[in-house]
Amino acid sequence: MRRTLAVVSGGLRVPSSTRLLADRLAEAAGAALARRHAEVETHVVELRDHAHDVVNHLSTGYPSESLKAALDTVAAADGVITVTPIFNASYSGMFKSFFDVLGDEALLGRPVLIAATGGTARHSLALDHAMRPMFSYLRAIVVPTGVFAAPEDWGGGDPQGSLHSRISRAADELAEEIVRREPATVADPFALTTSFDQLLNGGRNDG
Repeated sequence: MRRTLAVVSGGLRVPSSTRLLADRLAEAAGAALARRHAEVETHVVELRDHAHDVVNHLSTGYPSESLKAALDTVAAADGVITVTPIFNASYSGMFKSFFDVLGDEALLGRPVLIAATGGTARHSLALDHAMRPMFSYLRAIVVPTGVFAAPEDWGGGDPQGSLHSRISRAADELAEEIVRREPATVADPFALTTSFDQLLNGGRNDG
């Protein structure tokens, strides 16, 4: 069965450790899904490319064509990987704003893996004090293991190190939550929920 992953990367620079972590997580999640006999289609949403459009959407209420495509990608995914840099002990403003315009129902019951990067390991607290509450409010299914990468996590080159272990564990948890569920469906906001006959009868269904 085909499954889709949306990877939301909030990195601000090119290259960025945030995108690097996002790619590592996507690769691990794809492998974990493949072990569960799922075909995987991965789509990356680079928030830096949509920064101006997100701000415009907040002020006008209307997304640009490219931003709408990014929002639709996340809303239609079977699972979502989210990665943000941490500033002042919380997610970036751009990261928060993207999920502000995504919509309250978009992640309802959707498996989400949270991850972050920062300049010091102290910022890892933001996973549970900022990111997890936000996605819980959006009624997503947040997997137990969050992944944080500080500068020292990228050193040493040990493929079986602590960061590698956290990535593997979180990816397995996400894959397990995805395969337990039916493929994601997105309701058409313009679809009729009643027939024209029912509308003429004041919404009644007289059989």
